[in-house]
Amino acid sequence: MRIHFIAIGGAAMHNLAIAVSKKQGYIVTGSDDEIFDPARTHLLQAGLLPPQAGWFPEKITPDLDAVILGMHAREDNPELIEARRLGIKIYSFPEYLYEQTKDKTRIVVGGSHGKTTTTAMILYAFQKAGIKADYMVGAQIEGFDNMVHLSDDAPYAVFEGDEYLTSALDHRSKFHLYHPHVAILTGIAWDHINVFPTFPQYVDTFRQFVDLIEPAGTLIYFSGDPNLCDIAAHARPDITLLPYDTPLHSVEDGITYVTDSHIPLSVFGNHNLQNLHAAQLACQTAGIRPQEFYSLLSSFTGASNRLEKICEVTDSDTGNTSVAYKDFAHSPSKLRATINAVREQYPGKQLIACMELHTFSSLMSDFLPQYKHCMSEADTAFVYFNPKVIEHKHLTPITKEDVKNAFGTENVEVFTDSRQLQDTLRKLNYRNTALLLMTSGTFDGIDIPAFAKQLLDNA
Repeated sequence: MRIHFIAIGGAAMHNLAIAVSKKQGYIVTGSDDEIFDPARTHLLQAGLLPPQAGWFPEKITPDLDAVILGMHAREDNPELIEARRLGIKIYSFPEYLYEQTKDKTRIVVGGSHGKTTTTAMILYAFQKAGIKADYMVGAQIEGFDNMVHLSDDAPYAVFEGDEYLTSALDHRSKFHLYHPHVAILTGIAWDHINVFPTFPQYVDTFRQFVDLIEPAGTLIYFSGDPNLCDIAAHARPDITLLPYDTPLHSVEDGITYVTDSHIPLSVFGNHNLQNLHAAQLACQTAGIRPQEFYSLLSSFTGASNRLEKICEVTDSDTGNTSVAYKDFAHSPSKLRATINAVREQYPGKQLIACMELHTFSSLMSDFLPQYKHCMSEADTAFVYFNPKVIEHKHLTPITKEDVKNAFGTENVEVFTDSRQLQDTLRKLNYRNTALLLMTSGTFDGIDIPAFAKQLLDNA
């Protein structure tokens, strides 16, 4: 088969293109107007990097079996126009994933936060237990060579379910297309305000997701979320409901143990433990018993960029350690959960937290109040945003004072110049400190692991 990817440079799209090319042996081509690392390097290594940036309708020929359309491509994209003119089958990437796995048992993880980590935990347990699964997950996982995998023989498919829009041609939420047999919802906290302008509209997309569970399916949901409890209470009677909460646990010498198993874990924090419980229930539906699951997950350190330890330094005089983490956290709920997790894990350390407002929602003046008190648990907190990004996204300008007032605590200092932020961070004392760097971007070009090591080495 010959398949062409329009907007091949997207995080999910480029991984799907590699999976289709390598694992299924199809002839794959693609286009995009800009491709950044790591997608650029991944595509180059796979021999799939387009020779030129831009859109080329001449690539759309009658011998194509299908076109896969990324969310980045607009409806007036010249390649899309040509594909529609020729009557070529057009899939969004969630449509294609469903088409390839419609005869498998599908486990889909949705929610405003924690879905990447929960999906990664399920896949990690499956791999350790020898259970084959196709998958799509939004981050790199240790032991997995790609973020998307498709096969003919796997009985399961495990997908991270995104509530954002499917494509320019399809305004359904992506996870509405997966029709899970086992659905997980980790929590609902308003996000994507550009797509869901009111909170009730946002909640409703999760309600629709539950309505699309396969007959006699299962819903695993966080019982501490009142919106999820309401959705579960009104779910179809054929759906089995499995609520979960934070499992009983203890922290001993910096190591977290689940009480029932007393198996040491490499992850920590209430939010990660909730993700762990959700993943355990999902794996139980595949025959993995709880004790076995926690044993399998003992060595799981997390998905890339999800509370990922990037540096640790020990003071030769005192023996105290300083540690740095990076995290993808950018929405209010993710930000709060990540900071609270580090505070709980390191109660005796100074906590310095630094985050970047980078996404569409986070830079909208109407959404900023959602960040109130999100960084209150940090001893010192920094928030960075680039006014040029706001201009590029055609949003209403915001000021440092707007952001400071929105966060609502005195420990927060706001920057709009990345160099000034770096200079300020270099002046701090990092002895016996937990440093947390949170962004879905790069703070405008910072090599985050190298910068964190530089800071801790100079403590």
